[in-house]
Amino acid sequence: MGAGDMKAMRVVMLGASGAVGSAALAELLAMPEIAQVTALVRRPLDGVSSPKLAVDSVDVTKPASYAALLAGHDVALCTFGVGQPTKVSKVEFTAIDYDAVLDFAKACRAAGVQQFTLLGSVAADPRSRSFYLRSKGQLREAIAGLGFARFSCFQPSVLITPRNRYGLSQAVVLALWPGLSRLMLGPARRYRGIRVEDLGKAMARHLAKPGAGNAVLHWDDFQALLRP
Repeated sequence: MGAGDMKAMRVVMLGASGAVGSAALAELLAMPEIAQVTALVRRPLDGVSSPKLAVDSVDVTKPASYAALLAGHDVALCTFGVGQPTKVSKVEFTAIDYDAVLDFAKACRAAGVQQFTLLGSVAADPRSRSFYLRSKGQLREAIAGLGFARFSCFQPSVLITPRNRYGLSQAVVLALWPGLSRLMLGPARRYRGIRVEDLGKAMARHLAKPGAGNAVLHWDDFQALLRP
């Protein structure tokens, strides 16, 4: 299936158990354009079932554990990563957020997957002084260079979650960012926060839109995808 033919798509996901990934999965399963979703997981998906859904337990750090499951899929969606980077070492972060994701992308490319959609971060830059933003930028460029017919990188700013999972710092962000977002105008709009439910829905809907080449999407792009 080519980039312009979006009917009866088969999607393989990494990160389906996360906040954004679970929202994307729910939307994909409800979309008539999607024939099947294969979720590669480290642990079972609780409370999710659908005739469209196949769940396979794999070792995400070892592509050999899932490479045989990738054939026949049209699109790969990756929302996998460390939930709170400040809680892990740089070595751990790199192993999960960079190495495991890039290995997944390479395995998908080798299996003939035509499209790859990635959850990244606003202000990601391979030349950034910030280790986190530099890693995210380097990952984006590495995947863009693999030669997918279509590669899309979603780069949100603050993710608004329904509950506080990481303590005081997140509590402050969740309390203040929605109000601050309304003050962000012009180029600063890309730094507006977005609910994880809305981001997951936007990523899923994007898969059913025709397109080709490499693209980076920000807040305004997310909002356009969320419109009826």
